[in-house]
Amino acid sequence: MATEESNTMNIGDRIRILRTNQKRTLQEVADGSELSKSMISKIENNKTVPSVAALIKIAHTLGTNISSLLETEAFLNAIITTKQKAEDNLRQTEKGYFFYPFGQEYHQKKMQPMLFVARKGEVKPHLLQHEGEEFIYIISGEMKMTVGEIDYHLKTGDSLYFNCLQKHGIMPISDEVHYLDIFV
Repeated sequence: MATEESNTMNIGDRIRILRTNQKRTLQEVADGSELSKSMISKIENNKTVPSVAALIKIAHTLGTNISSLLETEAFLNAIITTKQKAEDNLRQTEKGYFFYPFGQEYHQKKMQPMLFVARKGEVKPHLLQHEGEEFIYIISGEMKMTVGEIDYHLKTGDSLYFNCLQKHGIMPISDEVHYLDIFV
């Protein structure tokens, strides 16, 4: 899709700065987030964009939340994001789906809304779990959402709310699915 805007700091840079400010090693963050030291290094060097579940685990390990890893440092009261800006700045993860974190400029958010785009044949089968709750709303398309032992067939206009400690994952059914995912 497109690259991140040039005036914002990359997620990897934020993670590295936070880790080094805490005087923590790559291995400590890897152990705490259940990721490999190599993966943490790739993330910090902006060579890969981690899945949202991995970001949540890294944030928890560093004593922060996912919003703090995604937001810029401005303190604003309201953020408007055009459809074009969101679509032009989608980032691809190692799981094969794309995401855009809304409200990056809003400091210390209580929730993290994100636009996701997943394409049939590109998403790697996966089940993740992490702390928090999620709300998913299908903007267009269809997908299978597995939560725990249950598969949900979600279509345009459908929503799902669940506890993220349950293993969960998505798989597009239509050629492309767009959905809003809000993490708390």
